[in-house]
Amino acid sequence: AEETGLIVPIGEWVLKTACAQNKSWQEQGLPRLRMAVNLSARQFAHENLLQDVARVLNETGLDPTWLEFEITESMVMRDPEHAVTLLRGLKALGIHLSIDDFGTGYSSLNYLKRFPIDSLKIDRSFIQDLPGDGDDAAITRAIIAMANSLRLKVIAEGVETEEQLRFLRENGCDEMQGYCFSNPLPEDEFLALLRATMNAAGAPALKRA
Repeated sequence: AEETGLIVPIGEWVLKTACAQNKSWQEQGLPRLRMAVNLSARQFAHENLLQDVARVLNETGLDPTWLEFEITESMVMRDPEHAVTLLRGLKALGIHLSIDDFGTGYSSLNYLKRFPIDSLKIDRSFIQDLPGDGDDAAITRAIIAMANSLRLKVIAEGVETEEQLRFLRENGCDEMQGYCFSNPLPEDEFLALLRATMNAAGAPALKRA
């Protein structure tokens, strides 16, 4: 789909479906969640991306506050200047932006500070051997410290054990996702889990588990 260009209409369908589903959950009175959608490289380079996103938000009625785009580190570094312009456009729409798989590409810190992003997601390859692997532990601590200094949220991918969870909490990681919280679920089971894990304030206690 990426090679033939079909990923563009497929990606737009995924985006519209995600936004419509999130809006439906809100109308059912469920806690408001930010829905994360991955953008492919072909979508990110598509000239009409901003217009397509704005149209989908208008058609579904979803407040852009509750939409997040996950964009890989390698994707934005293919053409950093274009990425800065496009990310600013998406940010102007009110969308939350996250750099996915952080640590596996070749980010320039100079560009990283220019990207109007909200969060970094630590790639699961650095998480899977925590806390026993000293190198992975050092890299994870460094990413968390750097993100905090740039006032960015840090999300850890692929958290599967209580030991990993404890290490990340102790080192100031903001959010985690992975099988430690739940396997992927069909909608009805996900909603049951969401209701069961709501905290006393009525906010969800999990992050895209």
